[in-house]
Amino acid sequence: MNRNALKRARNIFLLGCLLSALGCGTDGQGNQSSEHHPAQKKDGMILIPAGTLFMGGDNAQADPNEFPKHMVEIQAFWMDETEVTNARFEAFVKATGYVTVAERPVNWEEIKQTLPPDTPKPPDSVLQPGALVFHPTNQPVSLDDPSAWWVWTNGADWRHPEGPGSSIAGKMDHPVVQIAWEDAMAYAKWAGKRLPTEAEWEWAARGGQAKTIYPWGNEAPEAGSPKANFWQGMFPYQNSLQDGCFTTSPVKSFKPNGYGLYDMAGNVWEWCSDWFDFNFYKNPDATKANTRGPERADNPSMPYLQEKVMRGGSFLCNDDYCSGYRNSRRMGSSPDTGLNHAGFRCVRDIE
Repeated sequence: MNRNALKRARNIFLLGCLLSALGCGTDGQGNQSSEHHPAQKKDGMILIPAGTLFMGGDNAQADPNEFPKHMVEIQAFWMDETEVTNARFEAFVKATGYVTVAERPVNWEEIKQTLPPDTPKPPDSVLQPGALVFHPTNQPVSLDDPSAWWVWTNGADWRHPEGPGSSIAGKMDHPVVQIAWEDAMAYAKWAGKRLPTEAEWEWAARGGQAKTIYPWGNEAPEAGSPKANFWQGMFPYQNSLQDGCFTTSPVKSFKPNGYGLYDMAGNVWEWCSDWFDFNFYKNPDATKANTRGPERADNPSMPYLQEKVMRGGSFLCNDDYCSGYRNSRRMGSSPDTGLNHAGFRCVRDIE
């Protein structure tokens, strides 16, 4: 294989990993509908009340996959007050000996099933344990090419979020990152919990507020005091650090939403249980009470991949790039991919 072919294979592989990897209801009039009461807390979880979610895009920033808006009945459930932290994930690993996806060699036979049939096998050096790490550029670049700021990094994992030489020392209260969907599921099972559905996540994010764009309300993200951990400035090369954070921030660094949940906007993207179907909201099943989402993934822009839903945005989001901190913003990501801006939180059914 010549040098150009190797480079093409590596780029396709990385983009495959990245792009494949990458509470509000209505009373019938578009108003919030839920039973309001003071937040109930138990074992680090908040009781999210039952109600009717008016699900979908709220403003002109909404993508086509956020429409049509539709009503979904949601049962009450418990949700983690914060994203799962490094401390909590470390306790899980110590108790079980679990090895995350990023800590295992890449299985080419599995990965190639998610890539175009003619994709050549990358060098063995690329198939070693690792994950994707964000690197700012030194100048403006096309926002249509994520490979300009994402780098496949051997040795990147939850203990070393930015690769060898990085660590989580002093960051045990930060959300754990470089977590694949499989890892999040394993933790949830160990904890006696599960991942939230996409509908549950949006209902919880809206925090009991009517017709709001963000978990904090409708005020523009950069107006007033910092509201969440996201990118301020020109992405991906200039960050003014108005919120004081370049990567993750400790959980509870910003005010909670109406239900008492922290970081439902920004900090890290959060895995949901649903498959990502770009057009699912047009499906009658989308309006089923407590919908669990589609039976399989379907994303026309990534036809070979089976993606899982991620919600909430991250420290890399801003209005110029993804506005991921909006309540209704959806993203699909490969369930076997780790990124240093991806984590999760769990939910538990009412007993």
